[in-house]
Amino acid sequence: MRKILVFVLAVLGSFEIYAQQQIPLNEKHYLDSLQSILRQSRADSSKADASFLLVEYWKMKDTLKSKFYLAAGKKYAKKNPYYTALGYFYEGQYYFSWDHPKASLAFKKSEEALAHFQTKKAYTKRAAAWYNYALMNMDAKGYDYITKITLEKAIPNAEKTGDPKVVAHYYTQLSTILMNNYQFSKATTYSQKAITLLEKGNPGSTELLFAYLSAVSIFCYDHKPEMAKPLLLKAQRLLQPFPESLNNTLYYYNEALFYTTTKQYTKALASINTGIILAKKYNQKQLYQQFFFRRYDVYSEQKDFAKARSILLDIVKEGTLISNINDRAVIYSEIAKTSERLKDYKEAYTWLSKYRDVSDSINNDQTRLKINELETKYRTAQNQQKIVSLQAQNSQALLKSKNERLYNWFLGLGCLFLLGTLAFVLLNARNRRKLLEQKEINYKQQLLELEQKQQLKVTKAMLDGEELERERVARDLHDGLGGMLAGVKIGLSGWSNTNPVVSGDKDLSRIINQLDTSVNELRRIARNMVPETLIKFGLETALKDLCEFHMQESLNINYEAFNIERDIPLNVQLNIYRIVQELLSNAIKHAKAKNILVQCSQNVDTIFITVEDDGIGFDLNLLDQNKGMGLENLKNRIAYLQGKLEILSSENDGTTVNIELNTALNG
Repeated sequence: MRKILVFVLAVLGSFEIYAQQQIPLNEKHYLDSLQSILRQSRADSSKADASFLLVEYWKMKDTLKSKFYLAAGKKYAKKNPYYTALGYFYEGQYYFSWDHPKASLAFKKSEEALAHFQTKKAYTKRAAAWYNYALMNMDAKGYDYITKITLEKAIPNAEKTGDPKVVAHYYTQLSTILMNNYQFSKATTYSQKAITLLEKGNPGSTELLFAYLSAVSIFCYDHKPEMAKPLLLKAQRLLQPFPESLNNTLYYYNEALFYTTTKQYTKALASINTGIILAKKYNQKQLYQQFFFRRYDVYSEQKDFAKARSILLDIVKEGTLISNINDRAVIYSEIAKTSERLKDYKEAYTWLSKYRDVSDSINNDQTRLKINELETKYRTAQNQQKIVSLQAQNSQALLKSKNERLYNWFLGLGCLFLLGTLAFVLLNARNRRKLLEQKEINYKQQLLELEQKQQLKVTKAMLDGEELERERVARDLHDGLGGMLAGVKIGLSGWSNTNPVVSGDKDLSRIINQLDTSVNELRRIARNMVPETLIKFGLETALKDLCEFHMQESLNINYEAFNIERDIPLNVQLNIYRIVQELLSNAIKHAKAKNILVQCSQNVDTIFITVEDDGIGFDLNLLDQNKGMGLENLKNRIAYLQGKLEILSSENDGTTVNIELNTALNG
């Protein structure tokens, strides 16, 4: 029985696993070609296509980049109805992994908009939109719903494309559905159909890789690992030239499944460990937790129940796998059984009770339906008896009914009048209460807006004062102290030239060199306080100059700019420059990084900044304890530009800072 439960949990997540993005195995070439289209193409349709594909590429790895390309793609698609429809589809892809309601709505809009187009591309996207829509609603509408949509919507649209690769893809999805229904023979048939089509027409494709791995899962769950092994080797050969492909995670999941099925537990744990690293790297949350459950399965088979239970408790705490009620029931049941094997009967009883509660919730839906059917039958039979009885009494009641009808008529009118009056009083009272509540809300909103405006004025005054003071100090240093030091140097040099006795003195030469170094350092400080490059050449050039200035032999800084406009207000450019300057300073001083990536891009009135380093990183919890002036200044500038700040870091894993700024309200 435990094996069946483990199988149920393992396959419930397989829909989303095998429905992940269809990215070519050679990801680097794929990404470079899309970026090249955006740089070189003049056609909005080509740019929209490339931008939308980049939405799908980055949706797991970097949601900020995915969001950026979604906005760019929609901008290019504005004048084209077909690409506008595609925009809804890729909006669904953006929300796919973390907001099912929004993704569901977007896929539905996409399918309805694409229905007006009878092209191969439109049918391909309609099939995908229908299937993804079903996935987003599977928890609410049930397993039968995704089966119905796949058979009646996705596959028929795929067949209209005339493309064997598209048809094969949905054969693979159907085989996964049949596998989940324990129909392994039929699942094998459709899986083999998909593999035959793809090996003939699309060898080396991502679809073929998924077909191989889907077949591996089917044979392992059907206890036929000898048939799974050659397919696993074929999948391995497909992926071998592409070690950076995110599809390697899915390969290691199936490799671990194969080794667990064949009781090669040491190899299974090695595959699991590799898969966990890759799933975390590529932000594949569902697979990441599935690997931990597979590790639990191995420990359970090895009778190391303490480790097995610890893994299950961590899975419950994390929450991803228990979001589905069926998965939750399985996990609670497994914890109860593992606790019982550890002779922790109190804990076993606790988790068994939770399992029963969830199981009752699952079963109650079916039980409620049966009760409703019985109740309907009972009510129908009862009504029939009442009809017979009423017919017998009808003659006697007719006369009495006529006499009472007039009385009831007046009584009903009186009741209606009283009810109407009561309803009017209640409605009037509710409306007055709502009006008072709305006035209070408006008053609080006005106070909040005034407070925000005042805070903005204070922040602006502080930042303007800081820049003015920087400019004054820089001018004093450059024109005053710099001129004086330069004059001292010139005087000493002239004096030594007219006095042969001291002209060869080493100490004097050293002092003159020190003065020269001091003048250069002072000018560097003054230049850093007032970025002249920003004023003369604009933000993009100034940031490039800033990055080149900080580069050293042991430190490489890579600077990338996208669509930075020259007409950004100067005060906004200056604040953005200070923000990047502060981030670079922090990375150089504290991170011990060897490589720093600085990205700055603009989309209409929004500026996106990313600074990423490969340094030692830090614990984000320490930010609340160590509030330095640098971080406070950074937050003030971001608040002034009504922006958002995101810091991603962990110890020994580098740091990434993402910032989104609004320039429209500060021009």
